[in-house]
Amino acid sequence: MKKIYFASDQHFGAPTPESSLPREKKFVAWLDEVKEDAEAIFLLGDLFDFWFEYKTVVPKGFVRILGKLAEVRDSGIPIYFFVGNHDLWMNDYFETELNIPVYHDNKEFTFNGKTFLIGHGDGKGPGDKGYKRMKKVFTNPFSKWLFRWLHPDVGVSLAQYLSVKNKLISGDEDVKFLGEENEWLVLYAKRKLETKHYNYFIFGHRHLPMIIPVGEESKYVNLGDWIGYFTYGVFDGETFELKKFEK
Repeated sequence: MKKIYFASDQHFGAPTPESSLPREKKFVAWLDEVKEDAEAIFLLGDLFDFWFEYKTVVPKGFVRILGKLAEVRDSGIPIYFFVGNHDLWMNDYFETELNIPVYHDNKEFTFNGKTFLIGHGDGKGPGDKGYKRMKKVFTNPFSKWLFRWLHPDVGVSLAQYLSVKNKLISGDEDVKFLGEENEWLVLYAKRKLETKHYNYFIFGHRHLPMIIPVGEESKYVNLGDWIGYFTYGVFDGETFELKKFEK
């Protein structure tokens, strides 16, 4: 079979559009490389450091990324997008303009007899109660309706400022290994295995590339990020690997 690719946490647009541009070009080069043997491509959230869809307006920029995704998808390669905590206000723009399905929660897939549970990873597992409460506010239809009343020049600028100000894209809490017993996505995976078997749990959000066994035939994978690691996952039908894009 061809290969299935996974990437997460690019945070394009942060901390500034100018400093983000080299990373955007690098990601486009990665898409050009993997499209040669890709069966499918999974993007697991936080592609943008901020994204909000008004009824007729989307954030300015990212033309290289969006154009390349359209090209890859038009070539017949399926692309699947999972919203993260920075682009959770994504609605149907990717679906209508790029023919890329958008998922707002985990989803199960089976490839070559191997079962996968795939998602961004935010708000899963024990703890993080403050974020979980805030996520309920952010995703509330009334909250989104109120935000849409802000002029896009005001709303997008404010949100971009707060996104970088309140959670640095490579903050210390995201890049420190907490120990297997404290990694809440590891604990989440082990809890899920109590009721159903999965060969792989594939998540982003933690910005730290790692593969950790969570059962006899089950592994938890975090994809890392495209800020400092430039890592991605690849499944060849038999095994899953984390690799670094060096170009």
